Amino acid sequence: MNTTVKPNYWSLLGVSPGCDSAQLKRAFRREARKWHPDLNNNNSIAEERFKLINEAYETLSDPIKRRKWELNNDQSDQDEIFKEGFPSLDEYLEAVLGIQNNEVINVDNEEDEYIGREEFKQQSKPTQSVSNPAPIPVYEDLETIVDITPEQALYGSIVEIEINNSFLVELVTPPFAGDGWRLRIEGAAIGCRDHFIQLRVQTEDGLRIDGLKVLYRLELFPPEALLGCSVDIPTLNGSVTLQVPPNSSSGRLLRLRGRGLEYEKFRGDQIVEIVIVLPSEVNESELALYQRLQEIADQNY
Repeated sequence: MNTTVKPNYWSLLGVSPGCDSAQLKRAFRREARKWHPDLNNNNSIAEERFKLINEAYETLSDPIKRRKWELNNDQSDQDEIFKEGFPSLDEYLEAVLGIQNNEVINVDNEEDEYIGREEFKQQSKPTQSVSNPAPIPVYEDLETIVDITPEQALYGSIVEIEINNSFLVELVTPPFAGDGWRLRIEGAAIGCRDHFIQLRVQTEDGLRIDGLKVLYRLELFPPEALLGCSVDIPTLNGSVTLQVPPNSSSGRLLRLRGRGLEYEKFRGDQIVEIVIVLPSEVNESELALYQRLQEIADQNY
C-alpha cells in the first residue's frame, strides 16, 4: 500500500520542532500574509503555498493531528476552508487564529526569530534533521523611461517596450501627455508587482513638453540676473531673443506667448524659468569684487 508523505511542516513555516504555540502562531501570521492570494494576484504557486501553510498550522497546532502527521497517518481533511474559494486575509486569520478585524498583526523581525531559535537550542535537541526553508525573493516595482516626441505626446501614440527582458508590450500613451508623466502596467513585473513607465518628452536643446506648454530652464550668472540681459533661447520654431528684466531671482517665470504646441484652434505658451547659478571657476579679481559687494551689502543692511 502506498503511503502519502506530508511535506515538512516545520520547514514550511520556518520554525523548529518543539517551538511553543506563540512562536508557531507568529510564523503562521508571517507566512499567511506573505502568500495569501489577495496579495499575489494570478499566482498559482502562491495559492498552493497558502494551502500548505494552512495545512501545516492546522496540523502542528493540534497535538493529536501533529502526532498523526509524525507517524505519516494523518487522514484529516485540511481543505475545508478553501471549498468555496479563498477567503479574504482578515476572514482567514479570524477563522484560523481567532483574530478580530481590528486587531493589529505584527510581523516578526529577524531578531525575534533568531532569539526564538536560540532558546530552542538551549531547551532540547531536535529528534530529526531540519532543513532551513528556501529563501523567498522580495520583488519591487520596476520603472522604465520611454522617450517620445512632442508630436507623440500631443496626439497620443503606441510604443513598444520590453518587460522583464522576455516579452514586448504595446503601450498606448494618452494625448496631451507631459514630460515626467508616469503610467502603470499593473502586475507586469516579477512577483505580480507593477511596472511603471515614465515618459520623457524633451528636445535636444532642452525644451520640455507639458500638454500644450513648452518649458525651458534658463541658467544665468548673478550679474546677468541682477542687471538684466538679452539671451537667445530655443523654441520649437527656432531661436528667439529674450529680454531678461533686472532683479530677476531664481524661480521667476517669463512667458513667451504662442510659442507652445498647437492643437486645432488652441496654442500653448513657452514658459522660461530663471535659475541663478555660480560660475564653475572664479579668478582672484572676480572673487575680490564679490567680497567687496558683500562688504557694501553688510554696511547697507
